[in-house]
Amino acid sequence: MIEIIDLYKSFNGQVVLDGINLTIPKGDITVVIGKSGVGKSVLLKHLVGLLHPDRGQVLVDGEDLTRLKGRRLQDFKKRFAVLFQGGALFDSLTVFENIAFPLREKTRLSEAEITGRVHLRLVQMNLTPEVGNKYPAELSGGMKKRVALARAMIQEPEIILYDEPVTGLDPPMTNTVFHLIKKTHEESGYTALVVAHDIPEVFQIADHVAMLHKGRIIAYGTPEEIQRHPDPVVQSFLHGEVDFLED
Repeated sequence: MIEIIDLYKSFNGQVVLDGINLTIPKGDITVVIGKSGVGKSVLLKHLVGLLHPDRGQVLVDGEDLTRLKGRRLQDFKKRFAVLFQGGALFDSLTVFENIAFPLREKTRLSEAEITGRVHLRLVQMNLTPEVGNKYPAELSGGMKKRVALARAMIQEPEIILYDEPVTGLDPPMTNTVFHLIKKTHEESGYTALVVAHDIPEVFQIADHVAMLHKGRIIAYGTPEEIQRHPDPVVQSFLHGEVDFLED
């Protein structure tokens, strides 16, 4: 569904993406791993048009996202949803209003229809209707992630991008969020790209894994293939070796 071809991006002369090539199959969950600061989030931002590459292509169903502008780009973005690293919930809105926000901004649904959809997503995330009346500051980290996931899914997008979806969560809540991602994917069949460094937990949800290192994809395959990959850099990352992490 998504094909990234020879993608380059630098900032102030520092190369971040150095010729990325990656295919994201339709209906699968593809996970991009790599140490912090390697450019995973920069790659993700290219997929929704927040950044424009120095050169290269981002093809979605064969159409080059990098060539779209104005209204065509805005219409194209409707196919995507993003779960941001910090959740990016609006502090001044209740949970209900946060989840309903995309529907009120982008659709002409009635309030009754919006209410029904929001309550359905709350239940799907194992949140009670009463949570809808709370503000983000009243929620735990895990609850904020689930609310953000509910908002990302409220318009039933074709593609969901996850930027470090479990950062800052304890192991039980990490597993809970990954379980919800897997569950919602099985129910909806959307295409997903997950940027993460949570090894091995993220392998629970992945159909394919790509490792980003020094601006390039150095390994790609199933979780099992990645775990058996012969590249010492891949193995050092998987085992959390200090020399690699400090490189």
